[in-house]
Amino acid sequence: MSDSPAPERPLEQNVFDEWPDAVRALFDGSSLATKTGFTASLLSVDTNGHVRTSLLSVGELYAPDSRTLCIALWPHARAARALAQSGRAALSFVCDEAFYQVQLLVAPLAGVAGDDTGLVYLIGSIDTAESQSVRYARLTSGITFELEDEGRVVLDRWKRQIEHLKQAAAAANR
Repeated sequence: MSDSPAPERPLEQNVFDEWPDAVRALFDGSSLATKTGFTASLLSVDTNGHVRTSLLSVGELYAPDSRTLCIALWPHARAARALAQSGRAALSFVCDEAFYQVQLLVAPLAGVAGDDTGLVYLIGSIDTAESQSVRYARLTSGITFELEDEGRVVLDRWKRQIEHLKQAAAAANR
């Protein structure tokens, strides 16, 4: 029998039901140009049981409060159809040196006047969520990207999308 202390758990798991400050700042819809490259993976399951993945940027995600996330998807995306059917999704991403996985309950969100993007808007509430990190390694990024030649055009589109998400979220809370 050993008198040595039990080894420390290398994996730190944090369960939450409200967005941590760093995540809320990431999804606040501001300073989009400084957040380019961030990618979140939105997972859904269609009626055939197939997992569908949509890779989303900060221009497609907006957290209007501490427990909600608004999402903009292209209507032809398989994930948009799957979410309309199941109402459930998982969002995975890296932020603040940790891996996050958030289970969301998702519902349609009405569009806003003057929005000609054709995007589908969804509103999700946190069902269960956790972050994971380890003491011996720092997560520095997840899936990342760089904007190419039309980067300014994309940033302008993201700003419009976030404004539409903000308006739709505000209308849903009335």
